Amino acid sequence: MLRLTDIKLPLNHDEQALEKAVLATLGIDAEQLNAINVFKRGYDARNNKDIQLIYTLDVDVSNEGSLLEKFKKQTHVRPTPDMQYKFVATAPENLTERPVVVGLGPCGLFAALILAQMGFKPIVLERGKAVRERTKDTFGFWRKQPLNPESNVQFGEGGAGTFSDGKLYSQVKDRKHYGRKVLHEFVAAGAPAEIEYVSKPHIGTFKLVNMVEKMRAQIIELGGEIRFSTKVEKLDLEATDNGNQIKGLHLSNGEYLASRFVVLAIGHSARDTFTALHEQGVYIEPKPFSIGFRIEHEQSMIDACRFGDNAGNPILGAADYKLVHHCKNGRSVYSFCMCPGGTVVAAASEPGRVVTNGMSQYSRHERNANSAIVVGITPEKDYPDHPLAGIELQRRLEEAAYRAGGENYNAPAQLIGDFLAGKPSQELGEVTPSYTPGITLTDLSKVVPEFVTEAIREAIPAFDRQIKGFAKADGMLTGVETRTSSPICIKRTGDYESVNVSGLYPAGEGAGYAGGILSAGIDGIRVAEAVALAMVAAQQSS
Repeated sequence: MLRLTDIKLPLNHDEQALEKAVLATLGIDAEQLNAINVFKRGYDARNNKDIQLIYTLDVDVSNEGSLLEKFKKQTHVRPTPDMQYKFVATAPENLTERPVVVGLGPCGLFAALILAQMGFKPIVLERGKAVRERTKDTFGFWRKQPLNPESNVQFGEGGAGTFSDGKLYSQVKDRKHYGRKVLHEFVAAGAPAEIEYVSKPHIGTFKLVNMVEKMRAQIIELGGEIRFSTKVEKLDLEATDNGNQIKGLHLSNGEYLASRFVVLAIGHSARDTFTALHEQGVYIEPKPFSIGFRIEHEQSMIDACRFGDNAGNPILGAADYKLVHHCKNGRSVYSFCMCPGGTVVAAASEPGRVVTNGMSQYSRHERNANSAIVVGITPEKDYPDHPLAGIELQRRLEEAAYRAGGENYNAPAQLIGDFLAGKPSQELGEVTPSYTPGITLTDLSKVVPEFVTEAIREAIPAFDRQIKGFAKADGMLTGVETRTSSPICIKRTGDYESVNVSGLYPAGEGAGYAGGILSAGIDGIRVAEAVALAMVAAQQSS
């Protein structure tokens, strides 16, 4: 097979155009072409009057060798790489212990799945509920029912990614093609097949719920075990000549679970667990993250700005954007977790605190587009260089948002025009806020540090020059966005173990090694492989 890259065709090309492009690119006759498979399809909308589709194709030809020789000095024709996932180990038949995976978000889910597929029969501990029960609790909170601190947007089967846009693209380096394994398993669990070839695949919450259940069933069928509503209270550590070795876990139900191989995939909001780990001496560093607001515009405006007369084309779908502005005060403001045709959601996980996130369904048919507009902050500049100081900053901002919203989990909100003018909002304009339980119009500058307000006030007019209407006066800002990424990093070695606790494998977004569903799944696979190899080596040496 040959891989052809950068094949450009008009947006509305006919069915024969791909074949014609392949024949023209390779300079061959139709008789020499056996099959065409679309590996990737993206688009270039920089000129929205002439949008181009950009293809990467895998083609089966009868004269592959001579064509490779012909194009050996050109990068757009190469052999199709072997992207098939290969397991690094198989569990010994006489395996004497089982690995434990803590957390069943995207990272923990893939760590457990890969371990199960290799025969290691993992035990998975999830502090929250199964995904359908968790969904009821979360939707109930959005309808003004009480917050359940253990079952919400942050905690429960599927992790925070379940209530999101379900984006499946990432900028992580993936030389071993683990991302293809993630996408393949998602398709096997019921995701649309297109996620394996469109350039910016997404799934949406309702589809993710069913998929997570099917993946859980596979883990169990392969000998794994899932325990919901089970939180780790404390590690059992044994001092050795080379530092500490994990021996087991003390659980919230009073049970003790022995294991020398523990994957820690606890997500970016497990603040109580971060504290417990720090108190036990697990090495943690503070890490930069970002804070700001959610911004909402009418999706039709974003579509028109990005796609022009092509807005509404089903191949393009709802338009997204990615924006960055470097401010005069040295800060950077950027869009994050953009959700086309979605809603702003209540993502609180602790009583008396308000935090926002964004979510879309697969259709992306809601009226508004929303995105986080956030300012980067660092421990060196913005909060004490203490491992848990970022958590305390997040909490202070979320508490301020709770008070400004009326202390009933309404979120504080402000029209863009009023925010830029420095005056509280009194009434809504054309953009109807999507956040539930509800919003309270106020002055958002009272909720975040002054440098955040200053930076975002400078950035929004700059973004308006890229997307006309972005600074539209009746667009909405809703606060606060604080969970952009983990505020800590649980440092690990090149073998994915904690730097000072052998057998403990920090993983995923909560440990500081991922940022989204795909990268978290990739990290889960990497860590699962490290655990499998370590378990086989330990078995052989015993």
